[in-house]
Amino acid sequence: MADLKTLLLLPGNARHADLGLLALRLATGAFLIYQSHDNVLSAARMDEFVKFLTHFKFVYPELMAPLSVYAQFAAGIAFVLGLLTRWFGLVTAFNFVVAVWMVHWTDPVPGIWPAAILIVLGLYFGLRGSGRYGLDALLEGRAKRR
Repeated sequence: MADLKTLLLLPGNARHADLGLLALRLATGAFLIYQSHDNVLSAARMDEFVKFLTHFKFVYPELMAPLSVYAQFAAGIAFVLGLLTRWFGLVTAFNFVVAVWMVHWTDPVPGIWPAAILIVLGLYFGLRGSGRYGLDALLEGRAKRR
């Protein structure tokens, strides 16, 4: 019976959970960097995003566009490094709650999915942190030793 339980539940996989978290952080971080880098590097692309936010009736789109873009870009870098992961997870969740509410609310599920999944990932990183393979773990380890 124990062998069947082990076969069904795969408890040995738990020892690799931090590798799974690392892969999730790297994929999410790379996606956020990729999605935001053009607005960070190009004033013309940022202007397009300001117009996009204006179309969707955001208040202060000239402020909100760079705020959103730089938050996404910084979060992407933070997730890749595993640095301040909880804070940037919460920032990401908030940013994409706003995106869903203001832009994607009436979209069909495939259209809302990328923003919605980033809410969930942001919440997960906000609660879980970077795991073993991130700079947060080094900072937490140093704090515990003091």
